[in-house]
Amino acid sequence: MASKQQQKQFLDEAMIKQPTPEEDREGAWPSVLTIIGFGFLTFNSFMAVYRSNGDVGSISFVVFSYLVLVLLFYCLRRFETTPPESPSREHIKMAVWVLTTMLTAAFSYKVAAIMPLPVQVLVWAMAGATVFGGFYAFFIHQEKTAQLEPPKP
Repeated sequence: MASKQQQKQFLDEAMIKQPTPEEDREGAWPSVLTIIGFGFLTFNSFMAVYRSNGDVGSISFVVFSYLVLVLLFYCLRRFETTPPESPSREHIKMAVWVLTTMLTAAFSYKVAAIMPLPVQVLVWAMAGATVFGGFYAFFIHQEKTAQLEPPKP
């Protein structure tokens, strides 16, 4: 029976297994579910613009949200396909955090605009906690975890 350390090392190696070139090409095109999801997002965005009755603020919000979501999914896909040792992974991770922060701020602004003052404070506090929590999880916690791992023999 393998020791716990050997089992952990085996699991770590299995998790970072790099795809073969054939496997990598298979994921080059989005899945049918992804295409349906983007079609649904696009349709709903067009409908929201159509129903906005020419309100520039509403149209701007819908277009902004749509573009940021498309960029976010693009960056997430790039992050998934980038090798773990690549230096560009950190740049992509920062772009993901910035895009999610922009979406959080935009949606918080829209929600807070229709709420009474105490709820507005709560909405912005939750948005701030989400943004700073995401920053901690993406950039600070990851570094501490890497420093605490014992060296591999």
